[in-house]
Amino acid sequence: MSTVPPVGPALRRLTALAAAQAAAWQPRIGHAVRTHVAPLRALGSPRHTTLPGSRQRAEHDHALVSAGSVAALLAGVLLAATPGTASAQTVRPTTPGSSAFTVPQAQVPSAGLVQVAGPSPYKLPDDGDSAQQFVAVAANLLPLGPPAPQPEPEPAAGPAPEPEPGPAPAPGWSAPVPNAPTSNPYGKADRGYAAGYHTGVDFAVSPGTPLLAVGDATVVSAGWDGAYGKEVVLRLADGHFAQYAHMSSLAVPAGRRVSAGERIGLSGSTGNSTGPHLHFEIRTSNRYGAVVDPIAYLAGHGVTDF
Repeated sequence: MSTVPPVGPALRRLTALAAAQAAAWQPRIGHAVRTHVAPLRALGSPRHTTLPGSRQRAEHDHALVSAGSVAALLAGVLLAATPGTASAQTVRPTTPGSSAFTVPQAQVPSAGLVQVAGPSPYKLPDDGDSAQQFVAVAANLLPLGPPAPQPEPEPAAGPAPEPEPGPAPAPGWSAPVPNAPTSNPYGKADRGYAAGYHTGVDFAVSPGTPLLAVGDATVVSAGWDGAYGKEVVLRLADGHFAQYAHMSSLAVPAGRRVSAGERIGLSGSTGNSTGPHLHFEIRTSNRYGAVVDPIAYLAGHGVTDF
């Protein structure tokens, strides 16, 4: 918010400055008055009383020009001596600080030294004494120096040692009699069966051939079952049931847990059988007729050796 200075002191300073300027110009003004006093007197006579081309008309016109020159000279003196006029006006800066073009005139501090700006009100960050740390220098202007040492590359790691071979994992699934030929396929129509078709697959094997669990399972039953003779029924991990029939001997009791490939008994020709073989079924539930193709089921689990 700006304040207006008192009028009294400013007017006194203006009067004193005008008096000083008038004193400096007094000799020139007196000379001009003496030089043009005669023409000025001619101004007293009316211009219309003189005839064109006469001496009186010429003296009258010369007096007008001289008076105009004197008036312009006096006006210039007063204008230069009056602060706030166009010739003495100072343009104020729009930002804090000062400039060589806006500060009042002052004596040069010393020869050869020119002050181009006054002290700035700006301060460096963190009260620093030098602004060098705040100057960004382009990379191509940085001083050249020895190249920074590059870290030596680490030697490439050799191939990881292969793990030592351990015992082969137990198979997840197995054929009931690996590599045994089949003598009667699943699904063959036959009126001699209650279902009207063969509900399992027959593997042609000699009596006493070891029979294996086809997967991890629990023994549901192990014993005699009428036309099936001696049989074992396993409940597999996925909920299906595996049935082994016409066996000669049993190696597992009901309720026992068995693993894939574990022996559960020996083949034979007990029950309704015309010769030694293994009748093998895969059931969706533990009842007659709820069957699926045993070969396709085992093949779906990766078993191919039959």
